[in-house]
Amino acid sequence: MSNTVMEKPPVSVPPSGSGALKQPRLPRWAPAGLALLAAGVGAGTGLAFGLDSRIQWGLIAAIVYVVATYAVTTAVEGKRQAKDRLATSLIWVSFLVALLPLASLIWETIARGTKVLDVYFLTHSMSGVITLQPGGGIYHAIIGTVEQVGIATLIAAPIGLLTAIYLVEYGRGKLAAAVTFFVDVMTGIPSIVAGLFVLSFWIIILDFGYSGFAGAMALAILMMPIVVRSTEEMLKLVPNELREASLALGVPKWRTILKVVLPTAIGGITTGVMLAVARIAGETAPILLLVFGAQSINNNPFEGAQSSLPYYVYEQWANGNEASYDRAWAAALVLIAFVMILNMVARGIARWKAPKTGR
Repeated sequence: MSNTVMEKPPVSVPPSGSGALKQPRLPRWAPAGLALLAAGVGAGTGLAFGLDSRIQWGLIAAIVYVVATYAVTTAVEGKRQAKDRLATSLIWVSFLVALLPLASLIWETIARGTKVLDVYFLTHSMSGVITLQPGGGIYHAIIGTVEQVGIATLIAAPIGLLTAIYLVEYGRGKLAAAVTFFVDVMTGIPSIVAGLFVLSFWIIILDFGYSGFAGAMALAILMMPIVVRSTEEMLKLVPNELREASLALGVPKWRTILKVVLPTAIGGITTGVMLAVARIAGETAPILLLVFGAQSINNNPFEGAQSSLPYYVYEQWANGNEASYDRAWAAALVLIAFVMILNMVARGIARWKAPKTGR
């Protein structure tokens, strides 16, 4: 038998710097250039055909951008890369289409709301002010919103948090399934239904009067399922290994939840609560039914009619005159700022209370 070893032929390697394995690529500035070209085509088409709406110009430019990107990429890089760039361009166009209405809304609110927004507007009420004339403020509405949203949060946040803990850590069997079902049902309840429920039970049956507390109870009903759902999802994201390690050291389950699970998920829980607060801060229907509105300052949420920022916006817009419109836009701007401040505070608390990483 021959012991000769067959030698493999040498593999040829392309010389360094050769372009044999390089795929043609578009330059980095190509997407920006195509976007500028599409914008020019959209504007030119709009002017040529007399299209007054800038939205139509933007839609034409978006279509031209997507088609041009796919065509140019196919010619230079091939169909495989063209499909990838087509998907990327569709994502960017969808993002801009979703962003433009939000940016337009914020710009319009700032442009119109700053006409009468000053210190006087923030520190005075509408008591004794003729709606047809300039003047007045939203101090009474700010107090009402802060008190009503605060009371609703004090009611809904603990109940929602404890319910989520039960569903994730303890819930088994029919009771847990029933709680989950009713939480899902409550998530889709219209705000007017919550207001009617509190109206029929609190005011008609129990014979209590209109007050900020009545409105806060309706807002708490709307807030609770959001807190439950968001907290439940955050608790499910906590790794089971952390629970098992704590239990293996002999720590009771309630203490494990308190010291391990909740601190790990505190960032997401806080964000969920703030989302629920933002959801109820702009509700008008329960306030119309239960709080009844007021032109003067009422610091007591448990007695007498109160106002709120959403109710104030509705009320001023319903007056139907220029001075009231200006006050409505200014109140809407304050409401947006109120929700943004709450979100920034929530992010700060979440970052402060989140578990520390690193050494």
